[in-house]
Amino acid sequence: MHNTNDEPSCQNAAENQEKKYAWVYLINLVFYFIPLYFMPLEPIKLSLVLAALVPFIGCYFWAYNSTSQKAIYPIVAMIILACLVTPLSSGSLSFFSFCGFFIGFFYSLKRAFAGFIAISIILLGLNIIVGFEHHMFVLYGMLIVFAVGVFGVMERRRQQLKRQQQQSRDEIHSLATMLERERIARDLHDIMGHSLSSIALKAELADKLVAANQLDLARQQLQELCLIARESLTQVRDTVSSYKHKGLDSSLSPLLQSLRDKGITVQLEGDIPKLDTNTEGQLILILTEWVSNMLKHSQAQHCCIHFSQQGTELEIIMEDDAKALPLNEGNGIKGIRERVNALGGTFSYQTQAHYRFCVRLPLTDAANDQYSK
Repeated sequence: MHNTNDEPSCQNAAENQEKKYAWVYLINLVFYFIPLYFMPLEPIKLSLVLAALVPFIGCYFWAYNSTSQKAIYPIVAMIILACLVTPLSSGSLSFFSFCGFFIGFFYSLKRAFAGFIAISIILLGLNIIVGFEHHMFVLYGMLIVFAVGVFGVMERRRQQLKRQQQQSRDEIHSLATMLERERIARDLHDIMGHSLSSIALKAELADKLVAANQLDLARQQLQELCLIARESLTQVRDTVSSYKHKGLDSSLSPLLQSLRDKGITVQLEGDIPKLDTNTEGQLILILTEWVSNMLKHSQAQHCCIHFSQQGTELEIIMEDDAKALPLNEGNGIKGIRERVNALGGTFSYQTQAHYRFCVRLPLTDAANDQYSK
């Protein structure tokens, strides 16, 4: 295990969506209050125990936003607070557990283990000084600190893996972009290289013919030059159109990834069909609208897109597990319906338990052949 001193902070390491869970983790402080129920304290001592929560929560967020180089300061502050609270209440073990988590999260296994040993020694010293009966305070404390510390180690490794996966996706995206640029450059060179050379040659020849007063031949060269220019323009337009139309398969991948980035698991069933350019473009817009609505409004945890052939029609079912509410057809649903109608298909949806949208489009002969194989 390498040293994590050069790693990003706990907050920066987590995705933005995870930041909101900082408050949720404080629910573990419920164990701080349990001893107060069994061992009622005097009003002054109770006030001190409750007042200790204020600086502790401040240290918690200090540690949560720290880097591994600076996390030692809030961790030590929390240990000091836990030591001060221990003579008043054994609920201080809850403070020690947070310390164990941050030690496991920020430091390598070797340093984390040394930190757990140090806290165990502190617990033993407190047990002797305060005079707790038996050694349950020490034993429970060591068990809790070690167990929660293991969770800290697991969380650190989970976030490291997540960063590595994101880095891999970024590298793949960069590589794909580079390859696409090379393909565009190669295509433009192949298309325009010969054409521009011919245009330059024809222009030069026409200029010489004009200088020699051979106007008929010069006019013929200019007409050929004009024809080459028109053909080159057509080729460039066709090439640009092919770049703009990436295809259903290529367009669907980033849409599904955007759902996964929100935490929605995606299931893709059936074969992605090969459709004509117009139908494929409209279907891409339909799926984009559906995904956009899910990202904005849905509370789903899982969704499914299913492609299948029903007779001479292509059926696309889009459904998720969100609890269905009465659906008011806004611009998005109306836009989907209009696109489907323009393609000669049908659009329907169900909202009995979950959302289920169904699009049926007529299949071309080529698409029919694909599904019949």
